[in-house]
Amino acid sequence: MIRPLRAKYELANKVEAISCGGIGMIMQLVQQFGLRKHINQSAPVFKLHAPYDEADHVLNIALNLLAGGTCLEHLEHRRTDQAYLDALGAERIPDPTTAGDFCRRFDGFKLLLLMQGINAARKKVWKQQSDAFFEQATIEADGTMVETCGEKKEGVGINYKGQWGYHPLVVTLAETKELLYLANRSGNRPSGEGSSFYFDRAIELCRSAGFRKILLRGDTDFSSTQHLDRWDAQGVRFVFGYDANKTLTAIADSLDESAWKPLRRQRSTSKNPRAKRPNYKEQIVVENGYENKKLRAESYAEFPYQPGNCKRPYRMVAVRKNIDVTTGQQFLFSTEKYFFYISNEPKQEKQSRELIGDGNHRCDQENTISQLKASHALTAPLDSLESNWAYMLFASLAWTLKLWSGLMVRVKGNPGQKKARKRLRDRVIKMEFSTFLTSLIQIPAQVIRSSRQLKLRILTYRLGVENLFTLSDHIAMPLRT
Repeated sequence: MIRPLRAKYELANKVEAISCGGIGMIMQLVQQFGLRKHINQSAPVFKLHAPYDEADHVLNIALNLLAGGTCLEHLEHRRTDQAYLDALGAERIPDPTTAGDFCRRFDGFKLLLLMQGINAARKKVWKQQSDAFFEQATIEADGTMVETCGEKKEGVGINYKGQWGYHPLVVTLAETKELLYLANRSGNRPSGEGSSFYFDRAIELCRSAGFRKILLRGDTDFSSTQHLDRWDAQGVRFVFGYDANKTLTAIADSLDESAWKPLRRQRSTSKNPRAKRPNYKEQIVVENGYENKKLRAESYAEFPYQPGNCKRPYRMVAVRKNIDVTTGQQFLFSTEKYFFYISNEPKQEKQSRELIGDGNHRCDQENTISQLKASHALTAPLDSLESNWAYMLFASLAWTLKLWSGLMVRVKGNPGQKKARKRLRDRVIKMEFSTFLTSLIQIPAQVIRSSRQLKLRILTYRLGVENLFTLSDHIAMPLRT
């Protein structure tokens, strides 16, 4: 059905158009929440704005990713596109070299101030949410590897897998998938290093925003026992993975068998479940006689445990996995493996199985981190640890603006409108970054700029155009103060 026709190119006269027509909706967000002002006030690194201010540089890097760019060099395409400049309301924007030099002006303290400034605008977004939104803030932290092949990048390190690069700490809000704090570190640093400082900053942010309950989650590297008593005294709840050390393993082994209860994972409740597809990987493992570990059963138990750095005991939930080890068709032996979770959640509020579920749900943060990488925010294009930290922070603002656009959908109206708007809100928040660009940003539009207004005329109709109009209308509504 695809039959190529003879193509002929010609240049249009007096018509400007861009492929990223949804960028106007992003600029509405920036203006509505005063993001420029918060950036300029929080991180004044210039003595004189000639001609760019701090917000010009930060937004330039973030908007480049939202316009479809993937690296600093793509700023050169943006700055020579007059239609793109008109859509931003700009006469010019920084080139790649100037953008890189701006990132080198920052140190860790200035970047922390900038994160506080962005969070000040974030609180305005949160203030537009319903009362149910403030029921609980689940703060999660994890480290991720940002690999680089550069040999002359200051601060790089090699991890236990032999990967060279940086190892940033990512602190996010589970309910909205927002990035609250980001700290770049050498590639050989442990995941939990410095996490307590950023947990404290995130707790302070969520408390000041009005969240009624705050829950901290992290894997075994984040169970900072020297801080558990302090967080408990502040009324902060936590569920952390805990290392299966010899002491805990011995306690679990000594428990009476009656203390263990079977753990059944949640299964699909569909009346017509799909038939299971063959496991081709396992077939290859069996055929080649590789060692194969198969989970036979799971059980859980709970007991009080007081870490050495704590002055009181906490709930320790143990999960025991019974594993059969085979090679080919031959059974070798059975073994047990333990996983532990420490928490201060009251037992009358959460049972042991719910704590296990909380600990497992933390894995969803891996999806958020993968999307930050897919948006090209977690990359290291510059020459030092702090300049790359700055670039990661500026670029991650693209992911934040995507989430804010979804959060601004007001779930109100008649029952049908509420259902449709809630579905759109949830869809935008959970949407992958590339899908967001394709559905809501990469829509061709003619740019018509006059002395008093900017008009973006959509040049095609497809799925997503109506949603773009809805997002734009909701962002333009008066803010709740």
